[in-house]
Amino acid sequence: MSGSKSPKLGKKGDRQDSMLDLARLAQQMQGISQHLAQEAEAAQGRVRLARRWLTTAAQNQETWVAHQRDFADHLAFTAALPVEPLTTRVSLDAAPAAHTVLATDGSQISPSHHEIAYCYLINVGRVVLHYGQGRFPLLDSLPEVIYRPEDLYQSRPWGIGTEEWMGHRRTVAEAVALAELGAMLAEGDGGISPQPGTPSEELDTSSEMPTLSMTASPEISKNSAPVDLPSPVTDLPSPVLAMADGSLIYWFLDGLPAEARDHILTPILAAWDRLRRLGIPIVSYLSATRSSEGLNFLRLPACPFPQPHCGQHCNGQSEKAPCGGFMPLRDAVFWATELEPGQRSPFWRSSASILELYGDQRIYFCYLHVGVEVARVEMPEWVVADAAQCDMALRLVLAQVQKGYGYPVALAEAHNQAVVRGGDRQRFFALLEREMVRAGLKNIGISAKEARKRGSIA
Repeated sequence: MSGSKSPKLGKKGDRQDSMLDLARLAQQMQGISQHLAQEAEAAQGRVRLARRWLTTAAQNQETWVAHQRDFADHLAFTAALPVEPLTTRVSLDAAPAAHTVLATDGSQISPSHHEIAYCYLINVGRVVLHYGQGRFPLLDSLPEVIYRPEDLYQSRPWGIGTEEWMGHRRTVAEAVALAELGAMLAEGDGGISPQPGTPSEELDTSSEMPTLSMTASPEISKNSAPVDLPSPVTDLPSPVLAMADGSLIYWFLDGLPAEARDHILTPILAAWDRLRRLGIPIVSYLSATRSSEGLNFLRLPACPFPQPHCGQHCNGQSEKAPCGGFMPLRDAVFWATELEPGQRSPFWRSSASILELYGDQRIYFCYLHVGVEVARVEMPEWVVADAAQCDMALRLVLAQVQKGYGYPVALAEAHNQAVVRGGDRQRFFALLEREMVRAGLKNIGISAKEARKRGSIA
């Protein structure tokens, strides 16, 4: 046996040499590279086709908008409505030196029957960043433990599992926390008051933004309900922006019972309305978005039939239909070929069916070239309706991306505050176990399966 070599083992039996057959893997890499090259060439063709249909649609835009309204129920895809000319390309000015950005993000510890107690934790990271004001930033998190049976199993009557409901509750908690940050700021303190002689730019490591040309403002589509814009309850000394991670269009609500939807959507809309009354716009930032809502509008002029009735002409097909020649091209990929850095696309009104429940807070979006990518920026209708507020919000978004070297620094910091790591999970359950012992509970322990997973004998 002295002449043979056995694999070296590290801790817990891990092999120190690679378990991956790199020779066999290398044979597949050539096929992958060829496939990607072919896809890149095909994507260029799709972009050219989409640009042609964009030109066609722009020449008679009102006709195609009317088609979308008249036949929306007969389309096999969701097509957003442009509320500005399709030829709109707006260059944004630099953000003002003095401004404030709020952001929240959430994480969780999922429930497990194998742990010492069946409960879960929601942790919401909060960030307030002041620029040009000599104020301390706020970076913290708000943890909440859910353990009462009426809370753990609240969603059972609606056929929703505990873990799925936990995710929905986290979404609500993020929105509510964001509105509370806005209220704290409007009250003038909330733990984020100015500190004498203390700069606020510790997190601002970027260079100055280049000054671009003036921006235009979108018009709300004619069939939109008028938006009541009450005067803010407070006069904020500098512009403020509230940022959310992920879409403001909660597609997952579509399949939920009405009562369950109300438990989720009602407090979220109330939080947004609170920000509206404070005069603080809310936007969401979507990086690497795969949406094709905007391009789907171009399928209307591309339709070869007199009327775009998908069920009648194409058996409800979507991407394989004659109008889908440029699919599966995504909006962001297309607008990356249309926009210069610092520019935004036209605004669109999403046609997602769930937005019927949003009232006067329907979601609009545009695509923004931030330099490293084209991101989708969403906002409620009341933000878009206020031209100055909408313009300022986009300028602050662009500044955040530049300060964060490709991603909004406030959202990145909110994520860092929220994330629950492996060590945090262990400390959480250790703290819970200590409290259970202190309360006089006995026979506390994890399941045999969990114990076996934590201590391998291999």
